[in-house]
Amino acid sequence: MSLRIFISFLVTLLLVHSLHRGIEAQDTKFGVDPNILIVTVDDMSCDSVGAFGCSLPGTTPHIDKLASQGLRYQHAHVQTGSCYPSRNVLFSGRYSHNTGVEGFYQVKDTSYPHLVDLMKKAGYFVGIRGKVSHSTPYQPYAWDADLTVIEGEKQHVKDPRSYYRSTQRGIAMAKQAGKPFCLNVNISDPHKPFYGINGKGQPVDDKNVPSKIYQPDEVPIPGFLFDHPDIRLELAHYYSSVRRADDCVAQIMKALDESGEAENTVVMFLSDHGMPLPFAKTAVWHHSTHTPWIVRWPGITEPGSVDREHMISAVDLVPTLMDIVGAEQPDGLDGQSFLPTLRGKKQDGREMVYKFHNENSGRNRSPMRSVESKKYGYIFNPWADGKRTFQTATRGTMAFRAMNQVAPDNPAIAARLNLFQHGVPEEFYDYENDPDALHNLIDDPNYAEPLAQHRRAMETIMRESNDPLLPVFQNRNDPVAVSAYIDKLQAEADQRKAKERNKKPANQRNNRQQNNRQKKNLFQLELPKQAKLGQPFPVLINHKLGKALGQQQFHVTLKNAEGQRIERIVKPAEGKGQLTVTFQIPSNYSQGQVSVSAFVGEDYPNNLQHVTEGPVEVL
Repeated sequence: MSLRIFISFLVTLLLVHSLHRGIEAQDTKFGVDPNILIVTVDDMSCDSVGAFGCSLPGTTPHIDKLASQGLRYQHAHVQTGSCYPSRNVLFSGRYSHNTGVEGFYQVKDTSYPHLVDLMKKAGYFVGIRGKVSHSTPYQPYAWDADLTVIEGEKQHVKDPRSYYRSTQRGIAMAKQAGKPFCLNVNISDPHKPFYGINGKGQPVDDKNVPSKIYQPDEVPIPGFLFDHPDIRLELAHYYSSVRRADDCVAQIMKALDESGEAENTVVMFLSDHGMPLPFAKTAVWHHSTHTPWIVRWPGITEPGSVDREHMISAVDLVPTLMDIVGAEQPDGLDGQSFLPTLRGKKQDGREMVYKFHNENSGRNRSPMRSVESKKYGYIFNPWADGKRTFQTATRGTMAFRAMNQVAPDNPAIAARLNLFQHGVPEEFYDYENDPDALHNLIDDPNYAEPLAQHRRAMETIMRESNDPLLPVFQNRNDPVAVSAYIDKLQAEADQRKAKERNKKPANQRNNRQQNNRQKKNLFQLELPKQAKLGQPFPVLINHKLGKALGQQQFHVTLKNAEGQRIERIVKPAEGKGQLTVTFQIPSNYSQGQVSVSAFVGEDYPNNLQHVTEGPVEVL
């Protein structure tokens, strides 16, 4: 081969490669390697965003601005209403039963590539801010930078300005490395602790003040809850935190604009799941997974456009990003690229999404499976046998306590509470007309045809994705077999929890006792001498918090005889005094004893003191 022919051959190869990456994926202004900026918020419902129909004015002006500059999806979902598994689906392109990350624990023997691996292979600088431990199957992972820490200082998760600093730092580090950037910036709000206001609508002592604070009398009540003073107060906390999340988005976009890279950056915005209240977080109803997904890709997405035709979900993110950057799709993905829809084109096979829940952060197994179309949603709850109780962090909310208070005198609320706590094996909803899932149509003959269609779709997806719950679904009419399988899953989760506890070094296992000895003067617990089924169970906290500590959060947990959470309540206090936290002993509780654990501080790893008292006999 002559030199001229060889050079011509190389030029042809380069041209083909450029066309593949430049025409089919990158039509950007400055080159063939667009930057990627993935912004997530924590625990924000889709309809809390103005651009997605929020009825409360002004909640998200900066997110709305982003939506006006790009494309928003009307029918976008994450796979599950739990943070850790949800984010691992998002960044792996695989369902939880194919990653092993079904709950809040590390999985170290992975054989599949994560987004970090794929983007680094494609030549990108990959950084993350926030949710570091929740975004990969194990830690530490191969991020080029953890932008949560800047020059040795950990950035406060509720400080909007800190997100400016982290984004600015990530872009600068990528430029220094001579690479395009792929940054995942995770905003903590509106995850609890919410920005707080007291019963009079006055802000608590929090230096990270939202640009707008909402009052209980102005917030909308979600259709899946009900109007109650405590629920209004909790929602005021929540929406004020939504506004602070929007403040964080403003800072992130400011850093991007100042960098000069905005026109060559694909920005994706979404929430990891719905609000942290009953019938939303830690489940698979419509509001559990419906996410406000926005894509701004200058020159590609049409500003202010809305896709009302296609359904996309978290499992589709990785394959879509691979197409955007022109990288090869890895084997074994459960999702598919939705790149054509970014250009306003139609794409077949986008009529349904598959959703699931397996395990909460307390290692309690309440497996659920769901398939949702634009109109309907089918849910299979193999855990619901009429005896088991749904364990979820949302039981520690003011909304849940309000349900318990009202239920004895309100049959409608009592029925909702029973559904939440005990579930039913199957649910079917007309989400187009009933997005709040108030009317279960599973036995309505008028919906027999769409129900059968969704059941068939679920079985197909379960089979194609090797979901181990498939035999249980196929034998759903055999309650004995189904219950035995759930018992097996819970036993495995309990065993895993015990192993994790035993793996901790002795000094870590003794930290709680040491902490109690060192700081036992901060507070003490007083429990009733006995507890009664279906009755209030008041816990007194005698606290003496020094002036330097200011206001602190008391996290109080009622536990069953096996040490598992029944309910958690979080209340603020300061100085010297007495705080009362009242639980409700479930009327069907059968384990004979309860105990109470409490810690004071922002979160458990950094608690100031941890105390456990009990057990107390339940009569």
